[in-house]
Amino acid sequence: MNMKHLATTQSHPVDHRELLARQGLRLPAVTLKHLRSAGIYCQPSISIEHQHLAKRYVLRGVESGGAVAELGAYSSFVDEQGAALSWLQRIDSIGVNGVHAIVVAPVLVRVQMLRIERTYDLLITRHSLASSANQQRPRLESSILFYGRRGSLEMELWGKDAAFRGAVCPVFYSRSGEPVTLPRELQTAAARLTSAVACTGCRHCHLLKPKPIAVDAANDVTVPAERTGRDPVDIGAP
Repeated sequence: MNMKHLATTQSHPVDHRELLARQGLRLPAVTLKHLRSAGIYCQPSISIEHQHLAKRYVLRGVESGGAVAELGAYSSFVDEQGAALSWLQRIDSIGVNGVHAIVVAPVLVRVQMLRIERTYDLLITRHSLASSANQQRPRLESSILFYGRRGSLEMELWGKDAAFRGAVCPVFYSRSGEPVTLPRELQTAAARLTSAVACTGCRHCHLLKPKPIAVDAANDVTVPAERTGRDPVDIGAP
């Protein structure tokens, strides 16, 4: 599957697009203030980390965010086909609407959404490691796969329409009023993200999932799938 497709609902200068691709949605100060006041912590940043035992570099991201009735913000990651990734570590905390899990992988597709009432912004970006000519440490290469601004969804997923969570996502339009369609492989992730920004008091993951496990029938034990040659049994995501 080729995810080089790029869709956008608005033209931007090159430098602004590069900033979006690398750092995520650029939120106005007033929006950041309201998110802080609501206790919503969303961390879209991606870092390059070195695995000393494996002698390789990987990307590290965090699934985080949540919602109150008036607004929500969420950021997480999928693979290049839009499928769920397994978390490295799940994070439990006393607070809500914060960090939920950590993921590491050579390539990450970040999905980030902001909701204000029934209006949504969605940014999907691809991140990979690229060799650097003058340095041993690789550089981060980022590109925009989809950028939708001021999308609409006339449903109260945080209230009376909560039963539709995970099955719907906003509709985005170009400046000329034409609908902008999400790539098919990203539609499931977008629907789960729409659910996440309506999940008030969020304490769980919406996109990352547990690592698959394999059952060792001979010894009646379960071991991580990577330590066996058998097909894993996926225990699913919460």
